Formats: sequence, C-alpha cells, structure tokens
Amino acid sequence: MAEEYDMKTGQLVSRKWREKNALGGSGKWQVEVGEPTSPLVGTLESELIKESSSNPVFMRKDTLTSFQWRIRNLPYPKEVYSVSVEKEQRCCVVRTTNKKYYKKFPITDLDRYQLPLDAAALSFTHANNTLIITYQKPKEILAAEEELQKELKKIKAANDDDSECKTQ
Repeated sequence: MAEEYDMKTGQLVSRKWREKNALGGSGKWQVEVGEPTSPLVGTLESELIKESSSNPVFMRKDTLTSFQWRIRNLPYPKEVYSVSVEKEQRCCVVRTTNKKYYKKFPITDLDRYQLPLDAAALSFTHANNTLIITYQKPKEILAAEEELQKELKKIKAANDDDSECKTQ
C-alpha cells in the first residue's frame, strides 16, 4: 500500500494497493483514493481499443470530515439519481430512474474498522455533469486519522530534489 498526503492541509491525496500476480510478481496498482491511472501511452492495446471519453469516470476523493466519490460524465438532472445504502452487502448503490447507470461500491475504510453503514450519513449532489456522493466519516475514523496525522508530522517529508543523494 502507498499513501500520498498533502503537506499543507494533511488531506489524503491518493491511496494505492499492489497485489501479487499469479506468478508471485508485482501486479498492477489498484487505486482506492485519488485519480484513476490512465493506461500507458504507446502500448499496442491502447491503440487498438480505446475507451470513450464520454463514459462515466468513478473516483474517490476524501475530505477532512467525509468520504467523497465523484462520477464524471453523468448528464442527467439530480432528480434522476437515487443513492442508497445496502447494509447486508455493506455497500452504497447509485441508480438512475431511466436505468442508464447503476453502480455498487463499498466503503473500504468502514470495512477495515468493522463499522456499520449509516444511511443518514449519505448525501449527494449533481453539478457540471458530475455526481458527488458524500458520506460523513464516523467519529472512530476521525479519531484514528487524527492519530495518524500526529505520526505523520513526526516523519520527514520526501522532497523532490536530490540534495540528500550523495555521489561517491
């Protein structure tokens, strides 16, 4: 797992997981939080088949007090969307009344802390062809993140310059 934080605000910018493939080597990165990775330019696969730029793009971006998911390229008005919590399956569901879009997604942080899903903490809005779904973080997760921020302040940030690399 790799996490990237904004040094000024302390917000989580990206979280990625890398699992081993069938042969035991490093697999592809699975993006949990942040911008999804685009396929490498120049590969043969991307030249033959290319995803439409008008397809919906699903991504997660956390704020200090809430989990936030953004689904770009959804042109319908807000009244068409329905966002709900399925407690048995431990996931959130986005539906449209015109049956053009359906998406189930888990809240992995709640699964890690084994916390129940609360429908009252879920809200959504729609602006600029983007559906923004917000789930307020429970106090247990806020306390854990506060402890993590205290630990991160003790760690020196990695700089982009190579001044610490000494040549021999």
